[in-house]
Parts: sequence; structure tokens; C-alpha cells
Amino acid sequence: MTDETLAAAAEEPRAAPGMTGTLRLYRRQDAVFRAITFLSAALVVVVLAGMIVFLAHGAIPALTAMGPSFFWTSDWDTVEDVYGALAPIAGTLITATIAMAIGIPVSFGIAMFLTEICPSVLRRPIGTAIELLAGIPSVVFGIWGLFYLTPVLQEYIQPALIDYLGPLPVIGMLFQGPPFGIGILDGGIVLAVMVLPYITSITRDVFMTVPPLLRESAYGMGCTTTEVVWKIVIPYCRVGLIGGVMLGLGRALGETMAVTFVVGNTYQISASLLAPGTTISAAIANEFNEAFEEQHLSALIALGLVLFLITFTVLALAKWMLLALDKREGRR
Repeated sequence: MTDETLAAAAEEPRAAPGMTGTLRLYRRQDAVFRAITFLSAALVVVVLAGMIVFLAHGAIPALTAMGPSFFWTSDWDTVEDVYGALAPIAGTLITATIAMAIGIPVSFGIAMFLTEICPSVLRRPIGTAIELLAGIPSVVFGIWGLFYLTPVLQEYIQPALIDYLGPLPVIGMLFQGPPFGIGILDGGIVLAVMVLPYITSITRDVFMTVPPLLRESAYGMGCTTTEVVWKIVIPYCRVGLIGGVMLGLGRALGETMAVTFVVGNTYQISASLLAPGTTISAAIANEFNEAFEEQHLSALIALGLVLFLITFTVLALAKWMLLALDKREGRR
């Protein structure tokens, strides 16, 4: 080391005595912050693991007594202690599918209107009205579905579906039978209304994250509004859109009170969407207070375990699909 280097090193400013204490304080605060965030994340994992252990332990008596047939039989007899989960599982999946088939296009359409077409003076009132739907208790949706939607379906919509779609091949069997009003279709429509504010709000917020430069560039190249939405906006915020859809699907799969009002609550499987049925959450809500026998209570807990597994599987498939899309596009 030369004399010039030693002289330059001697002339470098040294940290003031007070700065050393401040840096130590910052390091302690940072360490505490990291510990708190780690514990928060670990708490979620612990709670989730505890729920899995509780559900699995509670479901053992029913699964041991019924065996694998618990999952593919629909007999549910509390007197004979015979339980089959197929009817609630099918009702849960079908009502959630109907809700998504109705809710996703409508939610995307509302979000596109609010972000691309709607006059600025109307955006806030319409957006606020949509968000207010999320604050309505589920029991209110159930009452609305039972006393308003069900009579309309029974008197007008279901007879029209039976007359016009019932005779058609293949899909006709979905719209055959008497117009009960209550049933799987009624439950799916109520769920569609319930998931609408969640998917719409997230979709609108995600659409707003698209940089204005991208939109302006597309419009400058002569693209129409439809082309901008489908080729610029949706591909840019694909991950957020799927997240919003998954949030709505989770609400549809686990909804209890609203579906209990309108689904019919019968342990039967029918090819017709007009027939009554039940869902996992509705079955648990209807019978949990009356489940005095150990095997009956265990069967209801097993239904809860099945619902948990269905939700986990759906989220895992969504994550896998996102990873596959990113890999195909060369992002990973």
C-alpha cells in the first residue's frame, strides 16, 4: 500500500459516535420486524395444519365404518347409520359451476365497462354499488332467493327451459322434470349473485393496473376497444384475474346459509338442474346441531374434510395452470 493510499484512507470520514447507536437500533428494529412477519406466516401454516388434523381425526370413525364407499354412494340414513357423501359433493360442484358460468362473464363485463367505456361521472357510483353487494349478509341473499327468485323461476323461467330446452338431445336431460322452483339451478343463481361483487371488484382493480401507455399505444395503432381489452388488458393482468376468479369460486364452494334456503336439502342425485339437492355446507348446517351419535357427527366432519380437499385441489390446479402459462411464455 503506497503512502498516497494511506493518506487517502486517513482522510475518509468516520461514522460519528451517535451514528453507530442509530445503526444498531435500526438493525434491531429490522430483526424484530422480520421475526414478526415470519411468525405471522408460520401462524397461518400452524392453523391450517391444525384444521387438517382436526378434520382428519374427526372423520376417522365414519370413514372406518363406511370405507371408500362413503365417497361414491348417496345413501344418507341417520337411523341406520349409513352415510354417503356423493350427493352433497355433486351438489357443491354443480352449484359452484353454475355460479361461475354466470358470474365470471357478468363480472368481467361490468369491470370492462367501468374501466374502458363508462363515463367518469358514473364510475364511482356504480363501483360503490357493486362493492356494497359484498357487505350484504348471506342470509339476506337466501331470503331474497326463497321469496323472490324461487317464485319467478317456478312460474316463468323453469317452464320455459322445460319447453324449449327439455326436448333437445344431450343437454335436454338437464332441463327436464317438474318446475319445483327450489333446486340446484336456484342455488347456483343465488351463488352467482353473491360472487359477483368479489370477482368484479378485483377484476376492476386489476384492469386499472394496466399502464395507460399500453392502452394508448394500442389505440394509436388502430385497435378497437374490444381488441385492446382482449389482446392488451387481459393478457397483462392474467394472474390477477385468475386470483379474483379463485376468490369467487372459494366463496361459492363454501357458502352455507344462502344455499340452504333454496337448494332443497335432499340427499338425491338427479340429471336435471331443476331438481332439489344439497351441498356439503348446507348438509353440515342442517344436521350439525342434531348430530348426537358419534358416527353421524363424524360423517359431517368428513364432509368438511372433503370440502377442504376440494378447495385445496382447485387452488392447486389454478397455481399449476399459472406456472404452465408462464413456462410456455418463457417467463420461468
